[in-house]
Amino acid sequence: MAWNEPGGNNQDPWGGRRGNDGPPDLDEVIKKAMDKMGGLFGSKPPSGGSSGSFGPIVVLVMILGVIAAIYDSVNIIDQKEQAVILRLGKYYETLGPGLQFKIPLIDTLTKENVTQVQEHRSSSKMLTEDENIVDVSISIQYVISDIKSYVLNVRDPKGSLKQAAESALRHEVGSSEMHFVLTEGRENLAAEVHVRIQKYLDSYGTGLSVSKVNLEGAHAPQEVSDAFLDVTKAREDEVRLRNEAETYANGIIPEARGQAQRQLEESNAYKEKVIAKAIGEAARFDQLLVEYKRSPQVTRERMYIDSMQDVLSSTPKVLVDVEGGNNMMYLPLDKLVGNRSSEGGADSGSQSLTTSDLDKVTRQVVDEIRQRQSSVRRTREVR
Repeated sequence: MAWNEPGGNNQDPWGGRRGNDGPPDLDEVIKKAMDKMGGLFGSKPPSGGSSGSFGPIVVLVMILGVIAAIYDSVNIIDQKEQAVILRLGKYYETLGPGLQFKIPLIDTLTKENVTQVQEHRSSSKMLTEDENIVDVSISIQYVISDIKSYVLNVRDPKGSLKQAAESALRHEVGSSEMHFVLTEGRENLAAEVHVRIQKYLDSYGTGLSVSKVNLEGAHAPQEVSDAFLDVTKAREDEVRLRNEAETYANGIIPEARGQAQRQLEESNAYKEKVIAKAIGEAARFDQLLVEYKRSPQVTRERMYIDSMQDVLSSTPKVLVDVEGGNNMMYLPLDKLVGNRSSEGGADSGSQSLTTSDLDKVTRQVVDEIRQRQSSVRRTREVR
């Protein structure tokens, strides 16, 4: 039955007798617990029942210390981490992932994530080579490549990274012109900053490895942004005009070269033509000379007829040899046709002289000449 039920002798579980005077004495409960714990370790309970003894407290503290030491000696290192053990302040070893142990109060364990890509961002105003101010924003991605150097060589590796990035960026921007930094040079600038930052970190022995550097922004200060936009627009116009000029040059130069080549080809063709013609005329003259030596009279007459045919074939005049006459008449057909057209009016002036009209005019003229010749003969016969 319960201790507080009727017949339970009113005795509580802590060994005291409980009446109606309230809860059990707390000091008495603690004392009894200490006595029992001391009995487990072979110590005798204090004589006289004095509660001022510190023996049980010392034992309890020792037990807690042992538990804390065991807990502190066991360390679980994650797959992404590595740890450095310092024994009495001196480097002892580097631990990999898994369950690892160290000596309490002697070894010091420092673990870091060596696979996580960390990022550092910074932004500041810098002076370029041509004495202009630009706002540059940069982001740096890095990992811990050597945990021993990261933990032991430098007190603040991330602070060293920040200073190295600032120094490298100022060096590269200060060695470049503003236009180069703001336009096509940003990619090259980021690559140069990457190399220089890594060089600084290696010389410091920080154990950090920079994987990528991004030049996120580069622009003129807000106070001079309007003027800078005007300069940028002028440079864009310059580039556009230069491209248009190059396009025009690329179009006109080949055309001019083609025309020059065509003229050269035409001149060469004319040269060959003249030379061939001269050679042909010389050969023809040699053949005529041979024929002339054989029959001079016939050759002269033939040459005369050919020459007259060439000359008269291109003249608008007609020569008429009247039988029985002592002279030769010529007819200016171009003038006759012009007079006939003017007499016929504006409509007939636009018409051309046909072959039948020419023959008709020629016959009329010949008949007229013959009539005049006949009248002259009759007059002579009468006399």
